[in-house]
Amino acid sequence: MFWISSFYPVFRNILHHVPLKVIQSKRTWTTVEERSKLVSTLFRKMEEKEASNLSVKRPCPDHGEEETEQECFKRTRLSEPCASSDQSVKQIESDFQAISSRKDENNSKEVVEETDDGLIQEDEDGEGDSFADMMKHGLVEEDVGITKFVSNHEGFSGILKERYSDFVVHEINKDGKMVVLDDLSVPDDEEEPSEDIFSVLSTQDKERLEDLQLFKNKDDSVLIEIVEDTKEKRTVIHQAVKSLFPGLETKTEEREGKKFIVAYHVAGRTALANPRKHSWPKNRGSYCHFVLYKENKDTMDAINVLSKFLRVKPNIFSYMGTKDKRAITVQEIAVVKITAQRLSHLNKCLMNFRLGNFSYKKYPLKLGELQGNNFTVVLRNITGSNVQVEHAMTSLRDIGFINYYGMQRFGTTAVPTYQVGKAILQNNWNEVIDLILKPRPGAERGYLVKCREEWAKTKDPEASLKKLPVKRCVEGQLLRGLAKYGMKNVVSAFGMIPRNNRLMYIHSYQSYVWNNIVSKRIEEYGLKAMPGDLVLKGGTAVAIQESDVEKYTIHDVVLPLPGFDVLYPNHKIGKAYEEIMADDGLDVNNMRHKIRDYSLSGAYRKIIIRPQNVTWEILEYDDTKIPLVQTDVEKLEGVPLPKSSKEGKFKALKMDFSLPPATYATMAIREVLKMDTSIKNQTQLNTVWLR
Repeated sequence: MFWISSFYPVFRNILHHVPLKVIQSKRTWTTVEERSKLVSTLFRKMEEKEASNLSVKRPCPDHGEEETEQECFKRTRLSEPCASSDQSVKQIESDFQAISSRKDENNSKEVVEETDDGLIQEDEDGEGDSFADMMKHGLVEEDVGITKFVSNHEGFSGILKERYSDFVVHEINKDGKMVVLDDLSVPDDEEEPSEDIFSVLSTQDKERLEDLQLFKNKDDSVLIEIVEDTKEKRTVIHQAVKSLFPGLETKTEEREGKKFIVAYHVAGRTALANPRKHSWPKNRGSYCHFVLYKENKDTMDAINVLSKFLRVKPNIFSYMGTKDKRAITVQEIAVVKITAQRLSHLNKCLMNFRLGNFSYKKYPLKLGELQGNNFTVVLRNITGSNVQVEHAMTSLRDIGFINYYGMQRFGTTAVPTYQVGKAILQNNWNEVIDLILKPRPGAERGYLVKCREEWAKTKDPEASLKKLPVKRCVEGQLLRGLAKYGMKNVVSAFGMIPRNNRLMYIHSYQSYVWNNIVSKRIEEYGLKAMPGDLVLKGGTAVAIQESDVEKYTIHDVVLPLPGFDVLYPNHKIGKAYEEIMADDGLDVNNMRHKIRDYSLSGAYRKIIIRPQNVTWEILEYDDTKIPLVQTDVEKLEGVPLPKSSKEGKFKALKMDFSLPPATYATMAIREVLKMDTSIKNQTQLNTVWLR
């Protein structure tokens, strides 16, 4: 079974952390729906616990000072026993039994409470949808034009991202080199305070400050009495605290006739200070570049964590590309005038992060500068024979895959993003508002469900806003705009949504058209370059002439994303653009919008991508929970991979390949397995697990 990342967390935590006896606790399950409701509730509790442990490292309460939660977390990933994990399971089992024993007083039907994440929708009669039921409302690949394959091998099944450590991404920088974390040392820096200043703090002071930094103490500050009250002495203590304990701020206060340095935690405050003004050597570049290794966190969330602990604004960081959450990723980051020594201190207090390979340069990083990404992917429990795997991987290496836009481009709810984009291009603003705010079936956060219900009932933006505890979501921003500008100025209200988010909708529609067109191109003409196809020459698209067709292969052919500044193919595929967009009430030859932001110039995209540096290996193993990829951190720490069994009960396919920017690794894996990657399809395939 092929479980894609965007829905797999629902099942992953259950499989890894909840014993079968919990799932079968003290009652007979009569329906799949009942069981999956409670599974969804468990999923929320486990995800909340996991999320709470991402930022700060704390000692494991059941393993003493010798084992931190990072080590405990790693052991959990390795599925070794951990008392704290057992305690979590006992608590969840207790919660599970409490939920399962709850009965409606009037009709004795089971009542399941609505979760904060909206994964369970329950009405007054106790009637609710299971997660699998809710996913029935989602998209499948066919809905967004993903219908063709280029290889002729027989497909097989496998589990993708059974662990996030089964999906490792290394950035390929603008010089074509793979970014790796292999050096934690800090460059010599005479401007930084020497280690001698830390001697001003007593052992007791350091212990109290560390407890404060790790949120372990009850008080929200630590007082350090100033014995020798001189400005120089106070300055040294301030420097020592801030350098040794990132995330803490200090101030001087007088209390009961004595002076104290007060240390307090500011990492969680919303008003973050600018980088401290301090001397920065003129001969040193203004940007500290470093390699960021992160686990199970997307790039923007990681930047936010770093900025809070450094007490700076997130916009002083720059990077070449964003990376997904459910993976282990390694990428280059640049930050303005923050020293390597200060950054390296974060390694002592952040969990699932590691910073290294520090250097000072005179320039930041820019989005799009990277040359691509290298992927190391493990597909567990594959069913294909060695011959099938060989055929599939040889085809991927030699032919490649159709360069479809992946399912994540179109959203996961019952209202796909391309429909909103189409309404924007049609200048149908009431439809735009309706699509974004109307109630929709499927898995959503509970407060969004209540907000949508309020909007459908009252069409009152202020009343609907009151149902939203989180106002920064797209719905909240749109409602704020409607409250400010009113329903007669919907365009301005929609403009309250950040520009990148607004453009996401119309780019999704472009992707929808492109996917459908490339499927038609493959169906009509196969894998040969044809007269009338487009190729790029120096960045300019030209049509292939009959006399030149032998000079090109399918790997040279591009198709345009619809826009006002592109050329269309000189054969029936060119007409197909007109037909598909005419069906949507749009004119392919008039892609300029009344509002400049929504005018589409178009672009070109290769129809077939051939991955580079493709290698693969079939592994056999007995323990379904052992890691099969060695991470950069494990290499640094000298942690060897567990030895695989030569005659294991299970087989895994470990593949390694590089892709250019803006291509989807899931589409390459789809070509290997020949399986639908949509949440809807994969959820329904896997409901057998709930039986």
